[in-house]
Amino acid sequence: MKFSTKTLKSDLPSGLVVFLVALPLCLGISLASGAPFFSCLISVIIGGVVIGVLSGSKLSVSGPAAGLAALVLAAITNIGAFELFLCAVLIAGILQVLMSVARLGGIANYFPSSVIKGMLTSIGILIIAKQIPHAVGYDRDEKGNLTELFPFGNEDWHELLQPLQHIDAGVFIICLISILIMLVWERPFIRNKVKFIPGALVAVIISIIINEILKASKNSFVITEDHLVRIKAANSPAEFFGFFTLPDFNGFLNSKVIVTGIMIAIIASLETLLSIEAVDNIDPERNVTNTNRELMAQGIGNSISGLIGGLPITSVIVRSSANIHAGAKSKWSAIFHGFLLLFTVISIPHLLNLIPLSSLAAILLLTGYKLCKLSVFKQMFKNGKYQSIPFFVTVAVIIGIDLMGIYPPLKGEGLLVGVVAGLVAAFGAILHGNLKNSYYFHKSKHHEGDIIRIRLSEEVSFLNKAAIRETLDHIPANSSVVIDASHTDYIDFDVLGLIKEFRDIKAPLKHITCKLEGFKEKYQIENQLNVQSVH
Repeated sequence: MKFSTKTLKSDLPSGLVVFLVALPLCLGISLASGAPFFSCLISVIIGGVVIGVLSGSKLSVSGPAAGLAALVLAAITNIGAFELFLCAVLIAGILQVLMSVARLGGIANYFPSSVIKGMLTSIGILIIAKQIPHAVGYDRDEKGNLTELFPFGNEDWHELLQPLQHIDAGVFIICLISILIMLVWERPFIRNKVKFIPGALVAVIISIIINEILKASKNSFVITEDHLVRIKAANSPAEFFGFFTLPDFNGFLNSKVIVTGIMIAIIASLETLLSIEAVDNIDPERNVTNTNRELMAQGIGNSISGLIGGLPITSVIVRSSANIHAGAKSKWSAIFHGFLLLFTVISIPHLLNLIPLSSLAAILLLTGYKLCKLSVFKQMFKNGKYQSIPFFVTVAVIIGIDLMGIYPPLKGEGLLVGVVAGLVAAFGAILHGNLKNSYYFHKSKHHEGDIIRIRLSEEVSFLNKAAIRETLDHIPANSSVVIDASHTDYIDFDVLGLIKEFRDIKAPLKHITCKLEGFKEKYQIENQLNVQSVH
C-alpha cells in the first residue's frame, strides 16, 4: 500500500472520530460478549491496523461487532473455556481465507434479506436481554455466575426477571442518565452542531464524572468496583505482552469448537459483506470493493485475533459510516484509529477502569433497540407473507433456543439453527409460490360445459407436477380444455407425461375435449406425446 500525505489532513481527524466512536462501543460489546475487556481491545486494534492495511476498501472500518456479541457469549458458555473459544475464532479466520480462495465473496447474495433481518432483529433482542442485569446492577448470582434475564436449561423459572428484583439505585440511575444523554444527542439541534463527537462517548464521560463526584462525597449511590470496567494495567512491556491469551489447540478436535468456528465464519462474513455493500453505496467516490479480497483480509485478521486472545472481527457499518461522514479519504483513517486504541490500552488503562458498566449497558440497550425496533416488524408485515414468514421463523427459533432455553443442547448454536430454519422457510415460501404460479387458472369460475384455458408459466418443473395434476383432475366433465404453452420456455418431462396421460386417458373418460397449443414447435415432442398443435 502506497503512503500518501495528500489525504492525511482528512484522514487523521477522521481516525480520531472513529476512535471516539469505537472505544465505548468496543467496551460495551466486550461486556455483552462476556469476554475480557482486553480481548475486545485487541480485536479493535487488529481490525484497524491489520485489516486496514489488507482490505481493498478505502473507507470501511473493522472491529468487534454487536451482531456477534450474543453468539460469542453463548459460545463461550457452551464451550466452557475462553481458550477453546479462541480456537473457534482461529478456525473462523481460516475458513474465511478458504472462502476467499474459493471466490465466495458473493455468498451474501444467496441469503434472503428477510432471513438476515430476522437474524439481526434476534441479535438486538438478545443484546437487550443480556444487558438488563448490568443496567440494574445485579449481574452476578450468589455463586459469582453471570445472571441472565431469563434462566437457561434446567434452572427454576421462578428466577424469571430476578435482576429486576435487585435493582442497585446508583447503577440504574447512571444507566438512565446515559440513555437520556444519547437520545438527546441524536436530536438534530445538537447532532448538527457537534456531529464529530459521538453521544456514546459523552454519556461515558458524564457517567464517570457523576460517579467520581458521588465517590468524593461518599454518597450511598456510588458505583462500586464490581460494576466498573476492569482492564489490566501493565507496568512493563513484558507484563503487557503477558496479557495476551493463546488458544487451546485441542479445540481442533472438539466438535463444539468446530461448529462455533463455522458459525462465526458464516455470520462474520455475512455482516462484513453486507457492511461493505452499504459502505460502497455511501462512498462519495462510489468505489467498488473486491469482496473476495475483503474476505481474505477479514480471515487473516480473525486468525491473528484468535491466536493472541481477541474476539471475532467484521466490517462494522456504524464505525464505517462515522468514518465517511468525518471526511475520510483513504484507509489511513482506519489504521490511525487502531493505533490510537493501542496507545490508549498501553498508556491510560486506569482511566478506562473508571467507566461504569451500566453506562456501557445503556449504549448496548440503544444498539439492540435499533436492531429490533417495532418498525422492523411492521415493515416485514407490509412486505407480504413470503418475506414475513422467513423473518418470523428466524426470530422465533433464535430467541426460542438462545433466550428461552428451548432444547438446551442447541443453546450455543441458536443463531446458526435460526438462520437455517429461516432459509428453509424462505425456500418453502418460494416453493409454495412456484407451485401456485406454474400456470394461470381460476377453477372457481368454470362450470360444466365451459371452455377452459390453462396457460403454463415460463418454466414448469417437476415441482409443479402435483399442483397441475390436482387442477387437471378437478376439471368439470363435458368441458373443453386448452393447455397453452405458447409462452413457456421449459417444461419438465414428467409434466409432459402427465399432460399426455390426461389428454389420452383421463379426459376421454370424463368427455373432456383437450387441445394443446405451443407444444410441437418448441419442444419437438410429437413422437413423445403425439401432440397435434392447434392454431
